[in-house]
Amino acid sequence: MARTADEFARAAGKVAMGYFGTRIEVETKADDTPVTIADREAESLLRAEIRRRYPDHGIVGEEHGEVLPGASVRWILDPIDGTKSFVHGVPLWGVLIGIEVEDEPVAGVVHLPALGETVTAAKGLGCRWNGEPCSVSSENRLDRSLVLTTDESVFHGHAGEAGWRALAAAARITRSWGDCYGHVLVATGRAQVMVDPILASWDAAPLLTILTEAGGCFTDVSGEPTIHGGSGVSSNPGLHPQVLKLLAGDP
Repeated sequence: MARTADEFARAAGKVAMGYFGTRIEVETKADDTPVTIADREAESLLRAEIRRRYPDHGIVGEEHGEVLPGASVRWILDPIDGTKSFVHGVPLWGVLIGIEVEDEPVAGVVHLPALGETVTAAKGLGCRWNGEPCSVSSENRLDRSLVLTTDESVFHGHAGEAGWRALAAAARITRSWGDCYGHVLVATGRAQVMVDPILASWDAAPLLTILTEAGGCFTDVSGEPTIHGGSGVSSNPGLHPQVLKLLAGDP
């Protein structure tokens, strides 16, 4: 199914690219996050393709809710992860698809159409970046690591603020190359750590499979390997315990 998910993500990316870089109306949802016609049309296409190919599979997406919630196979969709970047013409956004079987993540795709990058993984079959095998960095020292987050301001007043400051101080360099792009950079070995203190299930849906198959780690900030923990940390096995310890405020 990973190959099919890749196909669907590319099709949704074409829909979104039709709006990228144009003047587009932005609405604000009840949770204070932005949404556009591009988000809705891309998710509608994904849902139509899934229903056509797999009518007995469940679907949950950021924009259109859930169907067949009791299905053994569930597709989790974020048609445009990084809508704020999208509406400002910044190419660091992507189409996210994760697949669960009996509540276990088994496949994931992050397609970055504006950058021409796609990362795809299936459980037990490895991770591929634009069709070639990829893996996380082997760097195990934070003082030689690139550490990312989506937006440092999210930590302000957050329970994890002190932990983030400690992690940033220990890192060689920090950058706010956020949303799915940061996790892709870790999975492909170009960055060492990505931290999202707030992360919805559809934002995390492909990441556990992708990072695991790339030889890395993806957990919530408490260290649980889950896409439903409300937060996300991507890194490699040598760094992950160090990162979690600092985020927990334990120097």
